[in-house]
Amino acid sequence: MDETKTESTASSADLSKAPPKSSFVVMCASGFDNPARMRSALMFASLAAAAEMDTVLFCVQGAVDVMMKGAIEKNETPEPGAPTLLERLEEAMALGVSIQCCTQTMNNRGIKTEDLIEGVEPAGAMSLIDLSSRSEGTICF
Repeated sequence: MDETKTESTASSADLSKAPPKSSFVVMCASGFDNPARMRSALMFASLAAAAEMDTVLFCVQGAVDVMMKGAIEKNETPEPGAPTLLERLEEAMALGVSIQCCTQTMNNRGIKTEDLIEGVEPAGAMSLIDLSSRSEGTICF
């Protein structure tokens, strides 16, 4: 038997038995009214992504306001010793966290897709239900 074929076949078989990547959802309703909660949501999303989980940060209510272009720079008062919202957001995005904003909240507040930070996507409420029902864990802030 050819060793190359055996190794190749074994590698393919090992990959097919690999467990699917786990997923994690962080839901956040807090925005500039409670920036510490938003920072925590971003931190936990980053931690899950760093642990190689497919991670979604789903923003509703006040959290959607944070995801608007220029909003963090205009509205955040940095807290001494704490990372800024922008630092946490950039970290989460660099780690591959998918950030989604509730379309109903966007509609209620007159926010359009083009108003969102680049890379942030609108998503319907059913997306949150679907993601949460299939994920290994969900945290809410």
